[in-house]
Amino acid sequence: MKWFLKVIFFYLTIVMAFPAQEGANAEMSLYHLPETVGVWNRSESFKTIDSTNIFKYMNGAGELYLGYRFDHIEVFEYTSENQEDILVELYFMETSDDAFGLLSLDWGGEPVSLDGLPADSSNRSLTSWARALYGAGLLRVWSDNLYIRIMAFRETPAARQAVLDLGKAIVANRKTPPEPELLKFLAPHVGSAWKLRRDRLSFFRSYLALNTIYYLSHENILEFDLSTEAVIAPYEHLSGAGDRTRSQFLLVKYENRVRARKALNHFHDTYLPEHKKGDTADSSEKSLNLFRIEDGWIGYKLINNYVAIVFECPDQESARVIIQKNEATLGGNHER
Repeated sequence: MKWFLKVIFFYLTIVMAFPAQEGANAEMSLYHLPETVGVWNRSESFKTIDSTNIFKYMNGAGELYLGYRFDHIEVFEYTSENQEDILVELYFMETSDDAFGLLSLDWGGEPVSLDGLPADSSNRSLTSWARALYGAGLLRVWSDNLYIRIMAFRETPAARQAVLDLGKAIVANRKTPPEPELLKFLAPHVGSAWKLRRDRLSFFRSYLALNTIYYLSHENILEFDLSTEAVIAPYEHLSGAGDRTRSQFLLVKYENRVRARKALNHFHDTYLPEHKKGDTADSSEKSLNLFRIEDGWIGYKLINNYVAIVFECPDQESARVIIQKNEATLGGNHER
């Protein structure tokens, strides 16, 4: 139960004794936060965390948030005489994409509705269902450029209701954000065999985030920085016998073709040093590289200022068609 383990990790890493201080955006935040919810009362003071003190607030996770163009966090506590505390964290990010990225690192938990609409995940539309997830007393929410974590330190029916009520109050009257543009370029199906698991995709900008989803290297071998955009998602193959095979597809957008080519060459030299690469600098960009490695077939291609890579394919043809289908979906949308 990955989401439950992350709740435990949160308990272990957060530093509750961090000194409170007034924050510049407090008035906007307090406008959305009720003074009371159930039997809990909001503390008068709050904490403001930014890049200068994030490592004093949490151990181990600070780099992850900075890799998503994090601006600051506002932290509020709700206390009760006979109930454990409830903690509210508001992560203010530069864009909606960054806030979505934080939520997309873990899809565990139960989709819940904060706007009165059904939390229906059947159509896998990210903007219609994947905005709020609840599990083991922890609510995680994506609301435009705001990523929200609300946690009851002891889950009870009353605490669960209070956590959900706080979430509803915070997102009230906030606009429904669009999904990151990069996600629209993923092919939903590859032939009749492979289906994209949109409910397992992740958006990110740093190799540290990638390594929490799919480990490649302790080094930044794809040369990510805050200007890059990346998405990784599994394609699932369902055989006639009911066996499921998954391959991971990674799409990275760089500022320009030169940076994309340099990053792809770095990736090959580090990840596939024993294999001879094709001409990734070919101006016609027709070079699709396919290799058999220990855990299956890997394929990659430079598509102007994009890099497309597929991992763990069961055969060469699967790697080829997954890359080619996504290239066709990308179509004329990439930078020329």
